[in-house]
Amino acid sequence: MGCVNPGRENATVELITDPDDERIADYRALTDVELRTRWEPPHGLFIAEGELVLRRALRAGYRARSYLLDEKRLEQFGDLVDAPVYAASQEVLEKATGFHVHRGVLASFHRKPLADPADVLGEARRVAILEDVNNHTNLGAVFRGAAALGVDGVLLSPSCADPLYRRSVRVSMGEVFAVPYATLEPWPAALDRVKAAGFTVLAMTLSADATPIQRVGKAKRTALLLGAEGPGLSRKAIEASDKRVVIPMRRGVDSLNVAAAAAVAFWELGRED
Repeated sequence: MGCVNPGRENATVELITDPDDERIADYRALTDVELRTRWEPPHGLFIAEGELVLRRALRAGYRARSYLLDEKRLEQFGDLVDAPVYAASQEVLEKATGFHVHRGVLASFHRKPLADPADVLGEARRVAILEDVNNHTNLGAVFRGAAALGVDGVLLSPSCADPLYRRSVRVSMGEVFAVPYATLEPWPAALDRVKAAGFTVLAMTLSADATPIQRVGKAKRTALLLGAEGPGLSRKAIEASDKRVVIPMRRGVDSLNVAAAAAVAFWELGRED
């Protein structure tokens, strides 16, 4: 182990040669979803992968715990002086994390306190509400669509996946940092809080009595309720909604991936802005 200072005035890079080095414990076994779920939220941290995501986390005000870089990319990150910077070879990175870190950039960040649903609803015109969306890839894609297509916030049932899990963050391209979110509980009774705030709750469902989403009249405030891919929304969640809506499809296709369906619906709801 050793230290280098490649053009840095205020920080020293610490070289890591042992994948079991306790200084990089935050990054251990990143592909083990169960382990990471047990480790990250209780320790108040999350992992960002790639320079774009890292920069967006910093811009969003998340405080870094440490950085772990491919030693060949050190010169690109001379400005990272707010937390310990560790560098390692690809071999050490792979052994520590459990995968080939082809972007060569990882960072551990402190989480912020989770927002209250009332704060997310605030001045929002459109929000998404997700029930039991526990696939991290789908969750990240929903957040990216929300950021791009005019959705002001996301509310999650307690059974949803963690938006700050590495895969969700990566798929969202860091947009999980840009879209306010909170957990809505008790579920689904807390949907009444959304309606009390003046939102019309639209449940996306394949029910025969669902209205094509393009025919739904514009509401002052709209909450789009989406369920997990496969089972869709629970009966109780649908019953708690104001209207049932559907995306009309052709060629016998009966459904879309939840992230794709969310993007289509987000665009439609914001089309006349």
